Amino acid sequence: MSSASHFSLLVVDDEPDLRTLYELTLLREGYDIETAGTVEDAWAQLSDRTFSAVITDMRLPDGSGLDLLRRLEEAGRREKAIVITAYGSAESAVEALKAGAYDYLTKPVDLKLFRSVVASALGRSASTGPTVQPDQLPSETGARPVRGSVSVRPAPTVVIGPASAAGSGTLARMAGTSLAMQQVRSLVEKVARSMAPVLVHGESGTGKELVARAIHDVSARRAQPFIAVNCGAIPEQLLEAEFFGYRKGAFTGANEDREGFFQAARGGTLFLDEIGDLPLSMQSKLLRSIQERSVRPVGATQEVPLDVRVVSATHKNLAADVQAGRFRQDLYYRLNVIQIRVPPLRERLEDLPAICDRVLERIAHDAGISPPPRLTREALAYLLRYPFGGNVRELENLLHRAVALCDGDLIDVPDLDLPESAFSDSGRAELSALREEARPPVAPAPVPVAASPAPLPDDLATYLDGVERDILVRALERHRFNRTAAGASLGLSLRQMRYRMARLGVMVAEHGVAIGNGDEADDAIGDERA
Repeated sequence: MSSASHFSLLVVDDEPDLRTLYELTLLREGYDIETAGTVEDAWAQLSDRTFSAVITDMRLPDGSGLDLLRRLEEAGRREKAIVITAYGSAESAVEALKAGAYDYLTKPVDLKLFRSVVASALGRSASTGPTVQPDQLPSETGARPVRGSVSVRPAPTVVIGPASAAGSGTLARMAGTSLAMQQVRSLVEKVARSMAPVLVHGESGTGKELVARAIHDVSARRAQPFIAVNCGAIPEQLLEAEFFGYRKGAFTGANEDREGFFQAARGGTLFLDEIGDLPLSMQSKLLRSIQERSVRPVGATQEVPLDVRVVSATHKNLAADVQAGRFRQDLYYRLNVIQIRVPPLRERLEDLPAICDRVLERIAHDAGISPPPRLTREALAYLLRYPFGGNVRELENLLHRAVALCDGDLIDVPDLDLPESAFSDSGRAELSALREEARPPVAPAPVPVAASPAPLPDDLATYLDGVERDILVRALERHRFNRTAAGASLGLSLRQMRYRMARLGVMVAEHGVAIGNGDEADDAIGDERA
């Protein structure tokens, strides 16, 4: 028998035989146990003392396990709650998770899974030995025998992410103080306390996997594996073997037992990215595994019970896919117990400066650059008006390129290399206004006193060409010879800038600007007219 434990549990069930079974099972684990047969009896005991966890049946003579969960929530109690529901009652299980239950079990209860779920709720490891000897069990319980399993090392098909001691590292990577991100962080901290399935929804590049990792790192599972799987990247014929593993000889090439993603995530979190890309045939098998808490490897005859939390993500509208018959409705409701929406970058532009600083620090650290480069005010103004169709992922790519192109520790507009055509009409108008504001005020020309008028040029066209040529050269030098940026500062498109440079013989050489004879003017005029 295990040594004495500081964990105390309250078991609530109106059937004496089942109460005895649960009590004996948990006593062998070293827990202190109290029991109750009704909601009121349980609440009376909760009023007198604090427990580590409450294990309650869903149906009770004077109410339901949900009534007890609501009382715990209203009283601000910290006990973890585990609900036992009737076999096949998926709706009750989902309702319990939404009401704040840490996890649920279905009848008849598998004692090995029962020990594992309780241990997970308390943040400890369950014993591997039998809980109760067969001759100690009441014959009327109808409990299923505990089935054996084969244990092999996880296959190196995925990378296990590092876990933070308190999850603060991953949460800190979710940069930004906008209301939308505050709500995301608050939801992450809440859902991490339970086993409730979470569906992370957001556009591509918004950071859905980062949210899933934060849920794992904040939870009691942080010391266990975090397995990330892209459902759309696995060939359909390999899905079952990759998810559930296989036994030696199950098919040609199966030369040894191999674990799947579910087994590799044992005790931890399985993150299913782009869940909407799974074919219907695999969706039904995934639903069974989630409901039964077990998997059957390809070629095996027995199911293997598992303790895995599932977090999924998608950029699709799964509700619409359900209506169109592309996604199973029962799986959708099972996965979408709690939904976390990750906002696109355009909806939280106030977070852009903080995100840029964080990304630049990471890029500089990886490249061994110190201090990290910084954005100029003009460069940040450009980014604030960029549409960012690829969200944070696109921003990271832009900044990676800018760090490679910039000289020194300042990133300016030319280093970003953003074509003006990528901006919306309103964005281009705002950029033009910013350029006007950035231009130094032109002092009024002094009125000449008793001075003779300036001589008129002999050739007006040549004179004006010289003035325009000088302006083009100065603009190119100011913007590090980037024709796009120089043209934009003068209100010209890249095509217009190229035409004027060719007509006036202005060429960008390796180390500066060279003046030619304008032989390219004819070609440029042809381009302009085209």
